[in-house]
Amino acid sequence: MGNTHQQVDKIVNGFRKNDSETMRETYQEVYPKVRAHILKNNGNEDQAKDIFQEAFVACWRNIKEDRFVEGNVSGYLFTIAKNKWTDFLRSSDYKKTINTDSQSFLKVVQDDPMPKEDILEEEQNRNAMKAALAQLGENCRNLLKMFYFERRSMEEISKEMGMAPNSARNQKYRCMEKLRNLCLQIKNNER
Repeated sequence: MGNTHQQVDKIVNGFRKNDSETMRETYQEVYPKVRAHILKNNGNEDQAKDIFQEAFVACWRNIKEDRFVEGNVSGYLFTIAKNKWTDFLRSSDYKKTINTDSQSFLKVVQDDPMPKEDILEEEQNRNAMKAALAQLGENCRNLLKMFYFERRSMEEISKEMGMAPNSARNQKYRCMEKLRNLCLQIKNNER
């Protein structure tokens, strides 16, 4: 595992306290591995960034909510990202839009030993997400819908929304942050 018990506790505590140094180091250690995994398995740069960002937030939230208490944070974060990518590869969106080489697809799907999160938790997440989406501004809702559900490129989205591709990409990250914060608020209010 490489990390000593003290280092592991330091990382977990760093995440709990939102320590930017700890989070930055973890990001720099794990992102290249996640990126390599996704690029090797039919993904692109944007998808690697998005999946990693989602995984990072999930990892951070699980540590904050004491669902991950001790262990290798880097390994845990990589596993979350890998599972998110596998879920995407299994999704109908992926199967509809991409004509993939079935061998590499099967390899990724079979290479997934991690059990899924508990069903009740998933249900709560889905409900929180629906409620958060309803509260999100129309521009953000449309942008995220085009990117995540219609799987359109940032080029297409930026043209449709009348903005530069870089602005559209920044806007997408801001919208995701807004959505995540709303989700967290909603979930915390339900407790």
